[in-house]
Amino acid sequence: MKKRIDPITLEVIQNALNAIGDELALVIMRTAYSNIVRDSMDYSTAVCDHKGRIIAQGLTTPVHLGSFPDAMGKLMDLYGEDAQPGDVFLFNDPYGAGGMHLPDFYIIRPVFVDNKIEGFVATLAHQIDVGGMAPGGMAVYSTEIFQEGLRLPILKLYEAGKPNEAIFRIIERNTRQPIQVLGDIRAQLAACGKGEQGFSKLIERYGSETFRKYTEELHDYAERLIRAEITDLPDGAYSYEDWVDGFGENPDPIRFKATVKISGDEILIDWKGTSKQVNAAINGPMPTTKAMAYLAVRCAIQAPIPNCEGYMRAIKVSAPLGSIVNPIEPAACGARGIICFRMFDTLLGAFAQILPNRIPAANEGGSSAPHIAGRHQDNTPFLISGGLMGCWGGSKKRDGYEGISNPAANLGNTPVELLESQQPIEITRYGFVQNSGGPGSSRGGHALMRGYRLLADKAHLVMRSDRRKVLPYGLEGGLPGTPSWNIIDSGSEQKLLPVCPMESIPMNRNDEFLHIQAGGGGYGNPLERDPQKILYDAMNELITVEYALDVYGVVIRDEVIDQEATEIRRTEMIKKGYSQSAYLTHFHRTIGIDPSDSGTD
Repeated sequence: MKKRIDPITLEVIQNALNAIGDELALVIMRTAYSNIVRDSMDYSTAVCDHKGRIIAQGLTTPVHLGSFPDAMGKLMDLYGEDAQPGDVFLFNDPYGAGGMHLPDFYIIRPVFVDNKIEGFVATLAHQIDVGGMAPGGMAVYSTEIFQEGLRLPILKLYEAGKPNEAIFRIIERNTRQPIQVLGDIRAQLAACGKGEQGFSKLIERYGSETFRKYTEELHDYAERLIRAEITDLPDGAYSYEDWVDGFGENPDPIRFKATVKISGDEILIDWKGTSKQVNAAINGPMPTTKAMAYLAVRCAIQAPIPNCEGYMRAIKVSAPLGSIVNPIEPAACGARGIICFRMFDTLLGAFAQILPNRIPAANEGGSSAPHIAGRHQDNTPFLISGGLMGCWGGSKKRDGYEGISNPAANLGNTPVELLESQQPIEITRYGFVQNSGGPGSSRGGHALMRGYRLLADKAHLVMRSDRRKVLPYGLEGGLPGTPSWNIIDSGSEQKLLPVCPMESIPMNRNDEFLHIQAGGGGYGNPLERDPQKILYDAMNELITVEYALDVYGVVIRDEVIDQEATEIRRTEMIKKGYSQSAYLTHFHRTIGIDPSDSGTD
C-alpha cells in the first residue's frame, strides 16, 4: 500500500531544498573574486535528486534555468554509476557536456549518505576569462568554438576527495586572469561543500526512503500545477517574430520565429522559421533554447510552481538542427547572451496574444557586455568586465522598470566605486538618458548609459550589444523603444561604433567609451497617458517639456499642466495623425547623434 503524502512535510522539504539552493548562492557571492560573479551575480545554483533531476534552484540567474537538466543528464550517463564520495565534477563544453558557452563553468558534487548516492549540489559561474582570441571569451567575431577558449569535457576535478592538480594548472595557464578564475572556482567548491552538509543533514532527518518518496511527489506536484495552468489557456498556435541586428557577414537582421502551441495541458514551443546558424559567436546551443522556453512560460504563467524537473515535463521544445537556436558543432556561441534575450522577447511576444493584460512590451534587448582589456604599467593584465543592466518595457499597469536587469537575467550593475578602485578606469557618466524609452500609456523604461575613460596607456574594447536597427517592440499601440549606441571619444574625434563591432577596438589613454543602451518598448496609446505622469517625468528631467508636447500632446507651462491647451493639442494630433518618429528625433537630439551615421556594421 502506497504511503500517504503529508502536504505539510512536502512543503517543509521543498522550502528546505530552496534554502540549500540559496545558501549555495550566498556562499559564492561572499567568496568569489571577480566582479562578474561577486557583483553582477552571473551564476546559478541547483540541488538535484539521486537521478540527477533538479529539485530546487537558488534565486539567481533565470537564463540558466534550463541548463542544468541537460548537463546533469550528460553527467549521469557518464558517471552516474561510478561516482564516489569526495568526487567533484567540472565542465563547460556546450556540445559534449550540456553546457551553454565556454565561460560558464559547472562544478557539481554528489551527495552521499551511508555510502549511497542521494543527490547532487550543482553550481554554474561565468568565469571572467577562459582564454581564446579575445579577453572575456565573448568576442562576437569568433567563427568557431575553438577560437573561444578552454573547452572542458566532464572531468573529475576531485576524485575521492583528492584534487586533480593537473586540471587546476591547465586552467591557470589558459586564462588571462588566473587569480580571479581560480578564486571563483574555489568559491564554487566552497558552495558545494556547504551545500553537501545541508543536503545530507536533510536526508538524514527524514531517511532515504521517505526523502526519495517526497522528492518524487515534488516533481509530480509541480507537473500537476503547470498542467492545470496550461489547461486554463486557450488551445491554439500563437506565433511571433523578432530580430537581432545584422552585423559582419550577416548584415541583414537575423530572424527569430517562435510558435507557442497550446494543446490541452501541454505547451510546444517551435522555432521553425528561425534563421540558420551564423558565422559569428551568437549561436545558442539547445540548453540555452530550452532555458528560455522554461523561463518564458514561467513568466507568463506567474503561478508559484516549484523549480524542479516536474515543472518542465509539460513544456516541449523543438528547434531545427543547424538553426541559430540549435547550432551544429563547432559553431561559436560565446556571445550567445544576445539571442537568449531575443528568444525571450520573441516568446513573450507570442504569449502577449494569449495574455495581453499580463505581458509587458520588450525590454532593452538584454544586458550589454563591454570588455576592456590591457596591461598595467608593471605588465600585469587587467580586464574590465561586468554587464550593464537597463530596463523593462511598459505593461498594462505600470511603466517599465529602469536601472534594473530585465526578467531574463536577474543580474546586477557593478558599482562605480568598485570599478574605479580596482581597475584603471574612470566612470565619466552613469544614469538615465533623457527622452529615451518607448512612448505609451505606460512608457518603456528609460535607457541607461555609462561612460568609461581609460587611465592606462593602451587597451582593447570588445563589445556585445544589440537593438539599434530593430528596436524593442511596443504592445497594444505603444511605440518601440529607443536604439542602442556605442561611441569612442578621443577628445579630438568622436567615432560611432557598430552595435556589435566585429573586431577589437583600440583605446588609448583618456579615450572615453560611451555605451547607451536601448530603451524599453511602450505599452498602450501614448495619447492616453495620464498627463500627471508626464508632468512628473518632466519635473524629474526624464523628459523635456518639448518632448511632452510633441510626443504626448501635453502642454506644460511654469511647471503646471495647461489642461485646456492639452486637450486641444491632443485632439489636433489625433486629427492630423500621430507622428511615429517625433520621439526618436528628440532622443537623438538629446544624445547629439545623427542616426544616419550609424557606424559600419
